[in-house]
Formats: sequence, C-alpha cells, structure tokens
Amino acid sequence: MNTASHLKSRPTRRITGSALVGAALFASTACGAGTTDTGAGPGSGGEGRPQLRIAVGVDASYAPFYLAGAENLWAEHGVDVDLVQFAKGGEGIDALNAGQVQMAGNSDATTIGLLGQNPDLRSLLVYEDSGRYLKVVLGPDVKSPQQIRKMAVVPGLSELAATRFLESKGIRPDSVEFVRSDPAEIPALTKKGDMDAYVLWEPWPSKGKELGARILETTGDYGLSYQHWLLSTSPWLKDHEDTAAKVAAALAEAAKRVESDPEAAAKATKDAAKIPTAQTVNAVKEIDFEVRDFTAEDLKGYDGTARFYLDTGKLKTRPDVTRAVQRGWLPDHTEGS
Repeated sequence: MNTASHLKSRPTRRITGSALVGAALFASTACGAGTTDTGAGPGSGGEGRPQLRIAVGVDASYAPFYLAGAENLWAEHGVDVDLVQFAKGGEGIDALNAGQVQMAGNSDATTIGLLGQNPDLRSLLVYEDSGRYLKVVLGPDVKSPQQIRKMAVVPGLSELAATRFLESKGIRPDSVEFVRSDPAEIPALTKKGDMDAYVLWEPWPSKGKELGARILETTGDYGLSYQHWLLSTSPWLKDHEDTAAKVAAALAEAAKRVESDPEAAAKATKDAAKIPTAQTVNAVKEIDFEVRDFTAEDLKGYDGTARFYLDTGKLKTRPDVTRAVQRGWLPDHTEGS
C-alpha cells in the first residue's frame, strides 16, 4: 500500500458480519483485500508510536483513511493504524463497542440509530458531507415511484434515505415494505424484480444501472445529505486523547489530499480495498472531504434524525445525540482547527 521510501504502514483487513468473532480481528493472516495482518493489537507501534485499530467500510467514501496509510500520514503524525474493513457500518460500531477496534468512521444517521445500545459512543469530528453520493434506484420495470411496493434497505442511513424519498413523493412509508438486505445483494434482487427500488451509496447504484435499473435522483434532490463521523468511546478517549488528536490531524491532511489529488486517493483505495479507480475518482466529485468541527446546523439535522428513529418506532427512547457529539473537541485538541 506504500512505496519503498515510506515507513512500514499498517495493513488493511476485511471483515464480514459472520467473521466478527474472537480471533477474526487478531489473526496473523489476511482476512481479505489481499494483505497480511502483522498488527499486534493496541499498544506501542514503530518507534514508540501508539498503535490502534480503526473500523472502516469497503467503499470509496473511506478514501482518506486509505490514503493516509498509503502515504504514511499516520506515522508522520505520530500514530500507527490498522484499518479493519467491515461490509456494513453497524458491524464496525459493534466492534468499537466491544473494544475490538478503538476508533471508527461511520455515517451520522447509522450511528444515531445505534446510540441507545452504545451509550459510550463519542463523535469527534466530521470528515465528509454529501447529498450526491447516495442515489435512488428504480427497478427495470418500475416506471414511477408510485409503483414501489418493496424497497431494499440497509439499517441506518439507507433506511432513513428511503423513508425521506417516499415522503418527498407523497407516498406513505408504511404503504411500502422495507426489506433489509446486504448492499451487495440489492442490485441483483432489484434486477430479478424481488425489489422495486433502493437508496444506497456507490457503487451499488451504478451496479444496479449496469443490470438494467434506473438511477432516478440523488438524496440531495429531495433535501437529504449525510455526514461521516470519526468515532470512539468515552472509556478509551479518557486515556487516549492525545492519540485521537494525532489520528484527527492525519485524517485532516488526508482529506485535503483526497480533494487535491483524486488519482492518488483512487490508487490507495484500490490497493487497500479493491475499489476500481474510477469509482473513487467519481466519489471525490460527489463527496466533500474535509475534517471540521460540528455546527449548530449540524446539530439541528441530527435532532431530526433522532426524531425519525423515535417517530417510526425503530427505537423506544430518543437517542441522546448531545452526549455523543463532542462539539468543540476538534479545535481543543488539534492545532490550526
């Protein structure tokens, strides 16, 4: 993942839901992505640098993490990082809550839906925003949204986006059956006619289009954007604020580098996660990568997401977003923020 002139970077591993057990995170051989795991777990890395694991997803929206590894930015900012890949964001949160990883990248909507069962989750910063990366896809035989009877969804952001899409078209969400599926299965299910529509991040809309489905619009077309947060837990942060700040500084530099050199980001993401370079280059056009603190407008949006989970009965109690979101942490812990 890095050139010979760089210090040794930490490898990337891919974990699926069924593999999230025991030694899966601590194996000495690759769990995917064609890499070798040489990590020894949290502790001291090369030249005394603190070492930790960060959970990431397997798509181009995680390009800053992959670029930071490829260009040795973690080590330059004083930390050694193992990236651990998960097929779904909720699985990374499970690993974070269990202490199997120490930090994670995940969407705001998915994380808010998991706050009730993970009260120690803490969100430190935003590293990307977009209203263009998630897209609405209609099946080959679905001529209009009014024909939708079944929608495939992934719990969290996808389900929220699907609900808001139906509402934007004057369709009652409870008149449509939501079927929870793995992202990789959804385009084929839609081609077969088992599902009428879905709202997902790339590459799944483009995969659906290749199979004869139609991309109708982006979530931004009906007023919905998402963010990605850098997450940790309060017990770990208590003793590792300095390590978290180093991760934040490296991620900030990587996000700027992704925006300035999409080709470099694409190469790093392909090497680490087998994502075709064109996908990442296109993702950079659709996603705004920047590390920043939370705003009052952000908090208003998070409050609306929390209400969504409560009003739809997905959660019995309202998620405590104000406890989780650490507004002000970034400027307090990094220079120049």
